[in-house]
Amino acid sequence: MAGRFSRRNFAKLAGLAGLGMFGPATAQDSKIIAAPEPAKFPAGFIWGAATSAYQIEGAVNEDGRGPSIWDIFSHTPGKIGDNTNADRANDHYHRYKEDVGLIKELGAKAYRFSIAWPRVFPEGTGTPNPKGLDFYDRLLDELLANGIEPYATLYHWDLPQALQDRFGGWESADTCKAFADYAGYVAKRLTDRVKYIFTVNECGRFVNFGYGWGLDAPGLTLPPAQLNQVRHNVALAHGLAVQAVRAQGRAGTKIGPAENIAACVPAIDTPDNVRAAEIATREMNAGFLNVMLEGKYTDAFLKYAGKDAPKYTEDELKIISSPIDFLGLNIYAPQYYVVASDRAPGFDVLPFPTSFPHMSSDWLRIAPETAYWVPRLAAKIWKVDTIYITENGTSSDDKISNDGNIYDLDRIMYLRNYLTQLQRAISEGVPVRGYFLWSLMDNFEWIYGYEKRFGLYHVDFETQRRTPKLSASFYRNVIAKNAVGA
Repeated sequence: MAGRFSRRNFAKLAGLAGLGMFGPATAQDSKIIAAPEPAKFPAGFIWGAATSAYQIEGAVNEDGRGPSIWDIFSHTPGKIGDNTNADRANDHYHRYKEDVGLIKELGAKAYRFSIAWPRVFPEGTGTPNPKGLDFYDRLLDELLANGIEPYATLYHWDLPQALQDRFGGWESADTCKAFADYAGYVAKRLTDRVKYIFTVNECGRFVNFGYGWGLDAPGLTLPPAQLNQVRHNVALAHGLAVQAVRAQGRAGTKIGPAENIAACVPAIDTPDNVRAAEIATREMNAGFLNVMLEGKYTDAFLKYAGKDAPKYTEDELKIISSPIDFLGLNIYAPQYYVVASDRAPGFDVLPFPTSFPHMSSDWLRIAPETAYWVPRLAAKIWKVDTIYITENGTSSDDKISNDGNIYDLDRIMYLRNYLTQLQRAISEGVPVRGYFLWSLMDNFEWIYGYEKRFGLYHVDFETQRRTPKLSASFYRNVIAKNAVGA
């Protein structure tokens, strides 16, 4: 008898049961229990969306912009999955008013964007381009006119190619100094309207992928000692930028990093495993976040690096650990599940089974509890009192249906569960003050080109038409209710 029931038969029978085909409902069955009100986010919680300059702006040769390392890299055969580039991308440079309208449609009150360094300093240093910040002047005015608070990122990977050619990019401290000059100039010009600035976006990604594994721009595969020095230089650039913004920006300007933290999650919520996750979070982020927030490299990091440890001075550590106003965390998936161990350093990393679920991007494992544990652990370890989730979202195999709509139910599932876990963390006192969904719209997704879509709005890159997906309605509802709901 059992052999007659396949998965398909079971699904059919379950569906019929749901329609009441197996007998009448009883009076008891018909009782409906009112659902409780969904848990709210705090009053004043910041709801926003995020993008980056190279991924959406296009106009790479307009108004004096110089080439970036991604312009050169994306035009190198074989580097981008679909053999595209971001020369035009979303044409946001010309369509920014339409795109600000999309943010307003969502009801979002904040927008995280990045400034293209090569628009401002085409050579990376020297005389600024007179038209370099004109676009951002127009964008800021449009955002503020629509009641949207701008959150600017200074570096989202588009290093001026001139600095790569002249100094080896982030291999040299000269690039750190150039970044500080750029940061100070931007702060002086824009902090009359920009009150929140992120220094560097995802050091953990662009250093390893760009300088270690050769997968991202500039496509280098440096040995460990040089790679650690690159990471140290980026941390130094962050510290110098903090100081430059403090010196050149308007009083009250707030600043901090946005990092794709190495997310360490306790496999099972026990006191020993939670403590192991704390240790793992500190050690797995020792090369960037920890040195920034504690002003020192951990003993375990230096021991592991050995002769390949970065070269630095105590003065550099003081600069790197310049006080920040907030910590931005980009959260997508867990990097490590850990359990307690009697062996140093006090935790074991568990392997992921091949059956672990993921979204349309293989690397994007589905683990909503990451949105609970990561900010909770970060706040405790580094005593941070203000956290922003600066990126969270997912790619989806978005298809336009015959009726013209995009029913991205998997993205809604992902967001609903991650936001529920984030609300749980906040309800327990974790100081998360805002959330920026990645991404406002589909864009050039780096080495994947246009194959991976993360947006709330679908973009036809031929016609540049923007179409809201079902997830845009979901997010609009979350913002309106200040709660996740069903």
